[in-house]
Formats: sequence, structure tokens, C-alpha cells
Amino acid sequence: MTGKKNEKIIRRALPGNESLLRQLWSDPMGRSGMIGVGIVILLALFAPFIARYDVAQMHAKEKLMGPCAKYWFGTDNFGRDVFSRIVFGARVSLIVGIVAVGIAAGFGYLFGLIAGFFEGRVESVIMMVMDVIFAFPSILLALFIVSALGTSIVNTMIAIGIVNIPVFARTVRASVKSVKSTDYIANARSIGLKKLSILFRHVTPNVMAPFTVQATLALSGAILTEASMSFLGLGIQPPNPSWGSMLSDARKYMERAPWLVIFPALFIIMTILSFNILGDALRDVLDPKLKL
Repeated sequence: MTGKKNEKIIRRALPGNESLLRQLWSDPMGRSGMIGVGIVILLALFAPFIARYDVAQMHAKEKLMGPCAKYWFGTDNFGRDVFSRIVFGARVSLIVGIVAVGIAAGFGYLFGLIAGFFEGRVESVIMMVMDVIFAFPSILLALFIVSALGTSIVNTMIAIGIVNIPVFARTVRASVKSVKSTDYIANARSIGLKKLSILFRHVTPNVMAPFTVQATLALSGAILTEASMSFLGLGIQPPNPSWGSMLSDARKYMERAPWLVIFPALFIIMTILSFNILGDALRDVLDPKLKL
């Protein structure tokens, strides 16, 4: 009875989708994060309708024009509309972030689940590999992978995904070990339930809360890594717009045309801050300890 009671308490602590959204919206920080993330998602989804010009269209006679009614964010050194490039840059950043985090979350969840539940030699081998990857600075390892595979948007997503696998593996492994120590898992074993049944029916649902929070926070890190790689010339390649490459191109014109730096930097800051705020709010909502 004690085991079932503990399991019910933990499951009640994990809210459903409607309850989760309601709780996030009622929290000022959660609301701010949702609004910020929502703006970026809307920009990415409706980029073809929001952008005023083609991202590669050059206006030879209107180079380095300041913000005005025709060009809201001004033009760059090629006469391209900065606003249109920032809008499409939001799409690139979100696609790279979501796919990269999807790769990291998928493999990290699997490795963490196996390592935390089965332990022993399997855990040692998996965590040894994760520690080796984790030992390298993420940006340097991502740059090395892209240099080896070649510069492209696909390889950028793969590289960012690989460097984020250890974070998810460690998070899931720690959660699995915590759930395994509960009474209801001990009771499930005592009545003869098979390991796989315990893993998928009782352990897996209760590690989703920290996993979801980590995925939200990892999105901001992935977007920042992509911007950093593009700034260094090893991320998204022209003619695809990227906030990082826009900052890199603007370095020579910072004094003459500060808007070339200001607007891409503002969108990078806003996006990363929004995902971090949303992740913190999610952690507060999903942490079962705050509800017991």
C-alpha cells in the first residue's frame, strides 16, 4: 500500500498538459518565457509572410542605410534588408536548435535510462564515454566535428547534438537512480514484475519532468552554439541567413552602421533569455518536491 501511495503522489505531482500551461501562464516568469518563445516561433513559422524582401535581394544603391520606413532594421553592406534576414534567421536558429536537441535528447535519454537502471559494467562503459565527450569544451568539440564532416546545416545540427548528449544522459541517469530508490519500485520487484515492465511502466514516466526541463534549457544552449559557430564561419553558410553570421559580417561596419550589430544581438539575447526563463519556470512547476 505504501508503494502505491508513493507512486500516486509522484504521478499527481506531474501535471497534465492543460494544468501545466495554466500554471506556467499564472507565473510571471513562466508567462514572460512563453511570450518570448512564442514570438520567436511565430517569426519562424510565418517568416515568408513577415519578411518584406528576399533575404538575398541586394539593393546596390541602398547599402548601409539606417532604419527607416522602407527598411525597418536598415540594410547591410550588400544592400540586403536586415529585418528580413533576422526573421528568416529565427527559422534557421529554431530548426537547428530543435533538431540538435532532438538528437541529443534521444540518445541521451536512451543511454541515461540504460545506465541508471541496469548499472554495473553497462553503466561504467556508457558513463565513461559520456565523460570523455563532456571533457571537451562544447564549442570546440562542435567546431572539430564540423571541420571533420564539412560545413553544412545538417553537420552543424549533428555536431551540436553530439556535444549535448552527455548532459541529457547524466540528467536521466540521476533521475532513474532516484526513482529506483522509492518504495513502490521495491514493491514492484518483490511481487515479481519483470525489469522491462518496471522500467517502462514505473520508471520512465517519472523521469520525464527533469528531462523536459533539460530539453528546454538545452534549446537556448544549442541556439547560442549555432550562432557562435556561424560567427566563426563554421556554422550556417551563405546565402542562408544566421544571426551569428550577420554579427560576423557586421564587425567591419560597427561604427558606421551599429544597427547591423544591435538587432541580431538583441534577437539572440531575447531568444536565449526566453528559453532559459521558460526552463526555470518549468522546473518550478514540474518539481514534485515542491508539491508534496
